[in-house]
Formats: sequence, C-alpha cells, structure tokens
Amino acid sequence: MPYIAQPKINTNRQSQINGQIPKNSVPLKVVFMGTPEFAIPALEALIKSDFKPCLVITGPDRPVGRGQEITPPPVKILAQSAQIKVAQPTTKVEILKEISAVCPDLLIVAAYGRILPQSILNQTKYGALNIHPSILPKYRGPSPIQSAILNGDQKTGVTIMLMNEKMDEGPILTQKIVEIAEDENAKTLEEKLAVFGAELLLKTLSEWMILKSTPEPIERLIYPQQQDNASATYTKIITKQDGKIIWNKSAQELERQIRAFYSWPGSFSYLPEKNKKIYTKNLRMFKIIEAEILPLEFDKKIGEIFITNDKKLAIQTGKGCLGLREIQLEGGKTISAAEFLNGHPEIIGMILE
Repeated sequence: MPYIAQPKINTNRQSQINGQIPKNSVPLKVVFMGTPEFAIPALEALIKSDFKPCLVITGPDRPVGRGQEITPPPVKILAQSAQIKVAQPTTKVEILKEISAVCPDLLIVAAYGRILPQSILNQTKYGALNIHPSILPKYRGPSPIQSAILNGDQKTGVTIMLMNEKMDEGPILTQKIVEIAEDENAKTLEEKLAVFGAELLLKTLSEWMILKSTPEPIERLIYPQQQDNASATYTKIITKQDGKIIWNKSAQELERQIRAFYSWPGSFSYLPEKNKKIYTKNLRMFKIIEAEILPLEFDKKIGEIFITNDKKLAIQTGKGCLGLREIQLEGGKTISAAEFLNGHPEIIGMILE
C-alpha cells in the first residue's frame, strides 16, 4: 500500500502552503458538501482560508435524541453562523441543480454520505476533492474508522482524493498516516482524523491550484496517482444489529467492538429471558460503554457475569474475560460498573443472551 509523502514544492512558484490561493489568481467559487461532525474541522479551515465556500450543501434536518426534536446537521449550523448560503437537496437532480447554478471552480466533500454521479462532478472547473478517513485503497466505503479499530490496526490515516462516480476509487493526491492509540474509540479517532484531514486539505488545495493554474510543469508538485484496485478492501454499512454482543467471540474481539461502535450503534447485550420479572423493561438491555481485557483465566460459562478477586465486574467470553468499566442502561445515563453492581447485586451468576 503506497504512502504519498508530502511533496517538496518550488517556493519560487507558489504562495506559502497555508490555505492561500496562488498570487495573481482570481477568487475561486468553492462549494462544500458535508453533514456530520467529521466535516466541521474542514469547513472551519476553509472559512478561515482563501477557499471559503460560497455554498454549503448538507443533509436534511432530522429528529435527534429521545425527544426526536428536529435538529439541523452540524455543518448547517456552522455555515449559517459564517453567513454562507446553505442548501439541503434530497435528490441527485436537486443536488445537480444547486451546483450547476453556481458553476463552481472546486467541489470539496467531507462525509456527505452519498455517491455523486459524474454529471455532478463534471460541473466543476478544477475537480471535486474528497477527505476520506483511511489510507486508500484500504477501507473504502462507509465505515473505515470502525473497521480499523475492529481489525486491531495500529495505524490508519486520511486521504485527499479526486472524486469519480465510483465509491472511493478516485486518484489520490495526498495521504497522512495517523497512529491509533490502544484505548482509541470511534469517536476519539474520528475527531483526530477530522483535524488531520482539514490540515491536509488546505495544503493539498494550495498545491492543487498551483498545478492547475501554472502552464509550465513544476518539479515535485503533487500529481494524481491511480489507486491499486487489486489491493482495495471495502467496509460495510453498520446496522443496529451489528452492536449485539456475541459472547462466543474472544475478549479481544469484543473489546475492539466496544471501542469501534462507541458512538453508534453501541455494543449491547440482554439479561436472560427467565429473569425478566426481576427487572423493568428498560433494564433488560444494557450497553457496555467501556471494557478491558482481563489477563486471567476463570472457570465460568460463556456469557456468565461474575466478580473477580479484586472486585471487578466481569463476563466470560469464548476466549478470555471482559472486565466492565462503564455501562449504560437502556434509556438511562452512563454509570460505572461498580454503581450498576451496587444497585443490582442479583445480576451475579446470570448468563447474558
């Protein structure tokens, strides 16, 4: 898997690489597309640079939380605070109409959540750039961050690529490798990659505009590199059911799952049906928010809840034991395993479904 290092640029031929358009250039019309929190650092960086968007396209307002209150996406809130026009088209025809009305020089995409057809990408003068949170061609698709944690990777990264109408198959412009901490969960890793992605985007944009606006070849400037499709891997759309804990798996696999699904869908299990009368409906399902692998051997049944010699709440897995640190009861707040045990000592000895 190739790693594209940051290029050395001829400083006599460019502006300083800090989000500035090369001197003597006309202002660019930039359209930004993104929806969730991951896109916020990129949009913030663009707003403060010479690449400030004239239009932001984002997803629709959606119901959020227990109250299902209709809430605008994070990108919309930021764009409106910066007095940038916002559009929320719901079909490809509507997206095409919004973009073609602008005739943008650049289209920049960060976690918009839809594959764009070539008819939309062709509306730009200098192309469409996408921030992808992996080192492509590894982990194409919708869940690269979760997949890196699930697979126990020690490194991942961000890629700035030129978009085509296929899923994450466009030519690569730049990449940056990022370390994955041992206790990294999907939320902390996403935040880290979003920041690195925004920084890399500005550098790449400045270099890309030099390349597109200079008639003479520039030595060692970035150039698009085709991906090796033969070595590509693909990720899946994560569903609610993916969060259901299968206790036959190893403690290592389950600890990774808990970190990978931290934000959504969470990792959850159920108390045994025969004991449901002991609990209210809301207490039957609980999420494991944080756990640890216990380097100890116990003679317990798979899925059995027990207490270790040092008073830790633990569960036997198919291989090894999982120590619980934080739990969220369905419909409740996150509490420590000790708090949960104090309130429900009768859970000891139960076997989770």
